Amino acid sequence: MSGRVLVLYYSRHGSTAALAKEIARGIESNGKMQAVIRTVPAVSAETQSVAPDIPDEGPPYATHEDLVSCDALVMGSPTRFGNMAAPLKYFLDSTSALWLPGKLAGKPAAVFTSTSTMHGGQETTLVSMMLPLLHHGMLLVGIPYTEEALSSTRTGGTPYGASHLASDGTGKVSDEERTLARALGARVAGIAQRLK
Repeated sequence: MSGRVLVLYYSRHGSTAALAKEIARGIESNGKMQAVIRTVPAVSAETQSVAPDIPDEGPPYATHEDLVSCDALVMGSPTRFGNMAAPLKYFLDSTSALWLPGKLAGKPAAVFTSTSTMHGGQETTLVSMMLPLLHHGMLLVGIPYTEEALSSTRTGGTPYGASHLASDGTGKVSDEERTLARALGARVAGIAQRLK
């Protein structure tokens, strides 16, 4: 494979992680780009404990080097009051050393989210995740309405990025959500490949 797309996310109950896996499948669908899946540690105002260097399960924690070495980024978070979750924001707040010299400028980027209710703030969360990426000079990629599932979905999916409606508590991604997540991954990978 000739390039790497970082799929960076935070997931508390597994729904955002499930969507990340579908995006990774889309990234690797053309056989030219590799999906590198990373997460971030939980943070809490109630404890001063430090997260271990390696999580007990799931993908490794992201590093700044993961951001620098990738050709593109797809970033996801569950919705917290219409915004990204604190652990992802905390990680992004630590990237000033990459922002100053423009280490991420010109790289394609996309976003995804999961909510437990239909109107739980999917689109505001997606837009809130775009703001730091714009400050880094990244090139935002969305889902165009040429993707038919965007017009037919009754669960998740927006032009701003992939999304998942986790109202049933199973974390199972619907057919439309899967289609749109894979389409977003493939689109980001294709753009990254062309830019390389």
